[in-house]
Amino acid sequence: MSRLHIHSENHLVRRIGWLRAAVLGANDGIVSTASLMVGVASASSGQTEILIAGVAGIVAGAMSMAAGEYVSVSSQFDTEQSDLARERRELQDNPEAELNELTQIYVKRGVDESLAREVSIQLMKKDALGAHARDELGLSEITAARPIQAAFASAASFAFGAMMPLLTAILFPGALLIPAVSLASLIFLGLLGAIGAGAGGANIVKATLRVMFWGALAMALTAGIGAIFGTTL
Repeated sequence: MSRLHIHSENHLVRRIGWLRAAVLGANDGIVSTASLMVGVASASSGQTEILIAGVAGIVAGAMSMAAGEYVSVSSQFDTEQSDLARERRELQDNPEAELNELTQIYVKRGVDESLAREVSIQLMKKDALGAHARDELGLSEITAARPIQAAFASAASFAFGAMMPLLTAILFPGALLIPAVSLASLIFLGLLGAIGAGAGGANIVKATLRVMFWGALAMALTAGIGAIFGTTL
């Protein structure tokens, strides 16, 4: 008699909640802070002004990321809760119709109708709302919206990413600041893109080149703006 072997699997989708916010925050922290500092430096500002701009960018950016992520994910959370509340009412008011609805979902997936109905009965007996949330609404514990977690992840990752160009500017002042911050930021962005792609199971080379391209473009544009205003004002 053989035993049923059950093994645990660590799916990448479990990381999607925090990974999205963390990668977005760190990427934005590097790009925005480095671009801001390069732009200020291109305007022929002194070391103190450049560092003040960098610190202000970190604080403002981290708070902006946290607030934006919290509002965005809270809207998703409210929508999910509204759908669950409506589903809960429908299960209470018309359970037979909900049973038929769940049965047809499984039938459309290729399950025999009699078996689909039996499965639906058993699932609804254990957790009717959970079964409908998962199979009718596409909601699950893994992908559920978590506003506070997303806000903290975004703010912390933004600050972490922004500290990299700021520390580079402290270590390489004067004429070396612009090339050092630009090069270091591109390296940081490349590493971030590779880490994010590896954690999410995506193509590492494509993700790395993509994030480095947009970072270089942002720094080039702000450097050009800083140089223009620095010579005309």
